[in-house]
Amino acid sequence: MTKNKETAIQAIQQQGLLPLFYYEDAQISLEIIRALYKGGVRVFEYTNRGEAALSNFKFIKEALKTEMQDLFLGIGTIKTAAQAQDFISAGADFIVCPIVNPEVAKVTHEAGLLWIPGCMTPTEINLAQQNQAGIIKLFPANVLGPDFLSSIRELFQGQLFVPTGGVEIEENNISNWFKAGVCAVGMGSKLVSKSIIEKRDYETLQSLTIKTFEIINKVRA
Repeated sequence: MTKNKETAIQAIQQQGLLPLFYYEDAQISLEIIRALYKGGVRVFEYTNRGEAALSNFKFIKEALKTEMQDLFLGIGTIKTAAQAQDFISAGADFIVCPIVNPEVAKVTHEAGLLWIPGCMTPTEINLAQQNQAGIIKLFPANVLGPDFLSSIRELFQGQLFVPTGGVEIEENNISNWFKAGVCAVGMGSKLVSKSIIEKRDYETLQSLTIKTFEIINKVRA
């Protein structure tokens, strides 16, 4: 399977969910990804939120050579072109940012990859569009809320959005986001919680992932 901008967009739209997390231990990070994968995840965002992020990412990519080969592995929390370049060199399948940095966009586009910048205002969304954002991350989603997207969506027809930050594993919440017009929901600590990581409770994570997909499929039907 070719992993490029177009196929990454398709995979995220199809999945309807973009799980994300970071943990300092590489092996545990891999185990969490395995549990998510068993629950049905085929697109995943590791986040650049600690000193071990790049070495962990390389460790996970190495493992993916022999297992979970259809998994799109992206990197999040990218704020500079140098960070983007480091992770692209390490094999990132897409780049997610909390901000709109046109230099990051340029590096990502040159690699033929999907760039997902984080936006909070119509002006930022406009800037992201000018720099060819395939998908825009609405962040922080719990502050903006589905009503925000409903009210600005007409201004940006055809643009794909993924809310991240505070999306709940709860039918009403997820339903409101899809009704507002998102193509997927981003989910971090609500899915990969601290207690799951600390207890190494991969079975709970797997069943929670399955439950999340059941809700998404129900509200999208």
